[in-house]
Amino acid sequence: MKKNLSCPCGEHITAENEDELVVKTQAHLKENHPDHEYSRDEILFIAY
Repeated sequence: MKKNLSCPCGEHITAENEDELVVKTQAHLKENHPDHEYSRDEILFIAY
């Protein structure tokens, strides 16, 4: 399972599972990068 993601802005997002990672990443995007939206599949594609 992929549970980590590094945003190009330098933010590192870690979660217990993929569902949590998607939620946390989408929240980060909404707060810090409102002009960017990524789907679950796109987020998991760049996660590790």
